Amino acid sequence: MSGTDLLDRLAVSIPYIRFLGIRFERRGDELTALMPFKPDLIGNPLLPAIHGGATGAFLEITGLMQLASDTAIQAATEGELPDDYAPVIPKPIDITFDYLRSGKPRDTYARAMVQRRGRRVANLRIEAWQEERAKLIATAHGNFLLGR
Repeated sequence: MSGTDLLDRLAVSIPYIRFLGIRFERRGDELTALMPFKPDLIGNPLLPAIHGGATGAFLEITGLMQLASDTAIQAATEGELPDDYAPVIPKPIDITFDYLRSGKPRDTYARAMVQRRGRRVANLRIEAWQEERAKLIATAHGNFLLGR
């Protein structure tokens, strides 16, 4: 089983990822997440703007999936992944969100950068944008407890 197959299987197994419609694409060591726009995501219909909770959840999920896919790829390089392989999902220790601008009613993208990964804890910076990567709509900084 490849790391991409595992990522897809993991994503469909989590109900909130399915509800938000988040999809993932991995190229090299970078994982890009896509949260397609749907009207259910609107929090302020007057602007309209994507709900901050949906944006925050998207950032956190992107970080968790980055760590889970990195673990799967590491396991794959050490040997073939068995069909029943299931990565341990990291647990957030703390996470801070910075909302920089309103999320417009359009697709949103995110990437997580692992700043430091130890044996037990990983430190990530996660960025979300819409049309231009240089114009971030939100960022997150988090520490996650790694499994095993």
